[in-house]
Amino acid sequence: MTDSPKAGTSPFSFKPYVEKEGEEYMDEAQLKHFETILNNWKVQLMKEVDRTVHHMQDDAANFPDPNDRATQESEFSLELRARDRERKLIKKIDEALKEIESGSYGFCESCGIEIGVRRLEARPTATLCIDCKTLDEIREKQMG
Repeated sequence: MTDSPKAGTSPFSFKPYVEKEGEEYMDEAQLKHFETILNNWKVQLMKEVDRTVHHMQDDAANFPDPNDRATQESEFSLELRARDRERKLIKKIDEALKEIESGSYGFCESCGIEIGVRRLEARPTATLCIDCKTLDEIREKQMG
């Protein structure tokens, strides 16, 4: 399995899981596969946090020109918002890792059915099956 960073929406690439005939859903091999994906994703996000901290420390300057200062503050603000989203994602990754430990990973928290290997590979922190997620999004739209 390769877990190298790549461009795009995924923080890394991995070899898709190949299900074996008669294999039980979320058996030891599948759980190990997702545990590896989640841990590698978390490592990549933590590296980004460290990079941001170092960048902000190294590039922080007190510009005499108000426009330069405003530009720097705007850049830092965007970077901090991105890191805040990633912090929330790290929390979701930790929750998914706990679900793996408890044996509840891969099952919809709403209806209890299998979320599915491919859906979990696309979104390893998914907690709802596609049907429950669709209903959830419809309710969200109706609420405003």
